[in-house]
Amino acid sequence: MTYKNFSVETDADGIALVTWDMPGRSMNVFTEEVMRELNAIIDQVVADAAVKGAVITSGKDSFSGGADLTMLQQMLGTFAKDKVTDKEKATKTLFENVGFMTGLFRKLETCGKPWVSAINGTCMGGAFEMSLACHGRVAADTDKVKMALPEVKVGIFPGAGGTQRVPRLTDTQGALEMLTTGKNLTAQKAKAMGLIHEVAEPAKLVETAKAMIRNGLKPVAPWDEKGFKLPGGPIYSVAGANLWPPAIAILRRETYGNYPAAMAILKCVYEGLLVPFDTALRIETRYFTEILQSKEAAAMIRSLFVSLQELNKGARRPEGVPETKFKKIGVLGAGFMGAGIAYVTAKAGIPVVLLDRDLPSAEKGKAHSDALISEQVKKGRAKPEEKDKLLALITPTADYADLAGCDLVVEAVFEDSEVKKGATEKAEAALKSSAIFASNTSTIPISSLAKNSVRPKNFVGIHFFSPVDKMMLVEIILGKKTGDKAVATAIDYVRAIKKTPIVVNDTRGFYVNRCVLRYMAEAFQMLIEGVPGAMIENAAKAAGMPVGPLALTDETAIDLAQKIMKQTIRDLGEKAVDKEQFALINTLVDKHERLGRKNAKGFYDYPPKPAKKKLWPGLKGLYPQLDPDKVDYEELKQRLLVTIALEAARVMEEGIVTDPREADVGSILAFGFAPYTGGALSYIDGIGAKAFVKIAKGLQKKYGAQFKAPKLLLDMADKGETFYQRFDPYAKGEVKKAA
Repeated sequence: MTYKNFSVETDADGIALVTWDMPGRSMNVFTEEVMRELNAIIDQVVADAAVKGAVITSGKDSFSGGADLTMLQQMLGTFAKDKVTDKEKATKTLFENVGFMTGLFRKLETCGKPWVSAINGTCMGGAFEMSLACHGRVAADTDKVKMALPEVKVGIFPGAGGTQRVPRLTDTQGALEMLTTGKNLTAQKAKAMGLIHEVAEPAKLVETAKAMIRNGLKPVAPWDEKGFKLPGGPIYSVAGANLWPPAIAILRRETYGNYPAAMAILKCVYEGLLVPFDTALRIETRYFTEILQSKEAAAMIRSLFVSLQELNKGARRPEGVPETKFKKIGVLGAGFMGAGIAYVTAKAGIPVVLLDRDLPSAEKGKAHSDALISEQVKKGRAKPEEKDKLLALITPTADYADLAGCDLVVEAVFEDSEVKKGATEKAEAALKSSAIFASNTSTIPISSLAKNSVRPKNFVGIHFFSPVDKMMLVEIILGKKTGDKAVATAIDYVRAIKKTPIVVNDTRGFYVNRCVLRYMAEAFQMLIEGVPGAMIENAAKAAGMPVGPLALTDETAIDLAQKIMKQTIRDLGEKAVDKEQFALINTLVDKHERLGRKNAKGFYDYPPKPAKKKLWPGLKGLYPQLDPDKVDYEELKQRLLVTIALEAARVMEEGIVTDPREADVGSILAFGFAPYTGGALSYIDGIGAKAFVKIAKGLQKKYGAQFKAPKLLLDMADKGETFYQRFDPYAKGEVKKAA
């Protein structure tokens, strides 16, 4: 038989080599067609008496990325339509559909002939679940091999046997940690946990897998044998009593109950280990069917899988512009930001010229890359030769003439209009006319900076976040005259350095900083009201934010908040900044010299390591404190999320962001907006515009104009619209320019 996605070759020993190689895709994924073909291959292997067993591997650099989650989206779409007429029947159909992969892997596991998974590269989700259903597992000894069950990161969980096979192969504590975090495993770590059997040289991977079959590999899973005992011991045992209560408590501490899928994992493992394996699989499928219907799963799959993939592939890239293959990139300014930009550029294999006012300053910037890559080598995440290659790509200089031949120059000099003007003029004098000039600015409008350029069509904003090597989002800012080529080149660059681009029209603070400043401002307001600092920080984390607003202000620097407020007053007048909040920041900076983490004194005190930071005791003395028992904790959580979401809605109303995917993904990647909501706009959609406006009006009445709903939201509430309906990202249209 011939297959579209697989090839099957049987050798002289009667071992079938099943090679998974989907045409037209860079990575193998499970689709309905793939599952049907694998089902037929299992039947073929079983039916052919000459075949003793099978090895499954990949014809690509990676093994598989797991299931195509758009398939789940389609299932949910069908379910949503069918449940209107018969919910019980629709739920049963959904249960059967999501259980197909479970049944397929169980069929492979019990087919009576041995199967070995030969894992040559990235093996994620459903692909790793399939491998766990094989009787043998061999992984290549290479950095390319990463194994994980990462479904919890997109609001679901391993629902094709993962929650049952992992805790039957390794200790329960290790299984729970792996399943609830979705962390990657190396080949060595997976072997140490008992999840794979062998680690082989890449060239001997398939041969090692075949040898397992030749050497008499039993075609029976351990749990199907009589007398099987759980590696971590029974649920009802001393070990179980010591594990489960703290495991539940730790999960609640880490997730605050915001992630139904994480709790479902604990339930699947706990209940599944008490019953026979096939019953356990049905329990898992029931929980999976339930979780798949949750609004958290729908929102997270859309934003953190589908939308993220689309943006990473250049969904907002102008059509008809040839892709730029970068031969050389210039970075102006070798300070912390510029040095970080040079590092990620060189890491992508692109030669980079790092320019500063003098050579020692430029070399100091290169030393930052040396420190970062040396740390990676020390941790075993990079090889010494990779360090040498990366550093060889960075040329420090003080001579603008060295920028000749650059396809793109990223300016990251001091945040001062005059300094940026001089850097722009000197750089453009050395550049070819087709080169693109980008400014990394967080506060100065791109259109005003573009006035310094002799070719404003080729001038664009590329706003990185700190630290550059860790932050995955980049805002691409369009000035009034920015051309399509500049936008396309900026997106090509951001994709080349493996970060996610969002396209934003020009405004003060762009998108991310506008939302972040609202988050911080609401915390300042709470302090002024007398809400204890600890309650503010804990409420933020309980609402789903990774960092409390006071800690975040410390990280970005309190004196920077003061500078932004002063600049806003200069530009827009005194009414543009809340007087009491300005007084609070001035008191911290001018009276107490509390600048944030950088001088170890901010809203928190930062004692020498290993001691942990703690809130500054003096915070309590700044304002009369409210009785914590009389503070509405749930309302604190609501205020912190609603103020951000309202700003995101205003940004959409003003046309600063025009695609809801970018608003959602941007809010999660840039400052960790409660990921379980799917992002700032999905948070509103999840509540419903009408209900959200009601909440906002209630908060406005109690706390002020920052909660005033924009006209856009009021109109959406009247019409019963969502952001993804109102601003359909799949409707044909070009990138919208600033007015």
